[in-house]
Amino acid sequence: MFPTNVLLAESALERIPKEIANHPSVVSDARRRNKPVSAILLDKTFHYGAMGKLKDKEKRGRPDLVHFALLSVSSTPIYMEKKVKLFVHTIDDKSIEIADGTRLPKHYCRFRGLFEKLLSSGKSDGQVILRGWNVSTLVDKISPSKTFGLSTLGSETTLEKFVSKVLLEKRPCVVVGGFPHGHFSEGTRSVLDEVYRIHSSSLEAHTVLSWLMYELEKQSKNQGLK
Repeated sequence: MFPTNVLLAESALERIPKEIANHPSVVSDARRRNKPVSAILLDKTFHYGAMGKLKDKEKRGRPDLVHFALLSVSSTPIYMEKKVKLFVHTIDDKSIEIADGTRLPKHYCRFRGLFEKLLSSGKSDGQVILRGWNVSTLVDKISPSKTFGLSTLGSETTLEKFVSKVLLEKRPCVVVGGFPHGHFSEGTRSVLDEVYRIHSSSLEAHTVLSWLMYELEKQSKNQGLK
């Protein structure tokens, strides 16, 4: 049923961690962009040499992946019709609410600048809103009738059957990982009522979300849902 809440969890979207703030690759990147180190996003492309000792490094430093994933939702007709509500939870346990119908920047540099400003200043432009919530509080605020997770560790099903389950709920929430490798943390797993696997291989978040949006729209039209 609509709106369907979509949560990109543990997203690889964060500012430079303090423990690597003085690394030469980080300092050089900040200087090149004429920004303080504390105001730039951790990005594996530029900061790979600094990330070696970071905890959960395989899940971090991919804001480009988050960008692709969010566009896979925000560029669809079903989202523009405000039948999908979009949230982001970050790897460092921050929550971001995307206002209904917000069109996110398609150019990565603009996307990066938008979220650097948001995470650095905390100031919202009314379209992307930083919330002081961890993942558990975020899900409580969404208040879903059921929270579904998509993971390679879940029960095997098809996309069609999964979406059928989602559309039976009055206020569903679908959680997809916003990280390049690994699995949901214990904190994220604790908020999931049911976890499913929709493909035999591990898929990138933008692929999963593209499939999900298409199937939600197809089944909702077939069922005549408003």
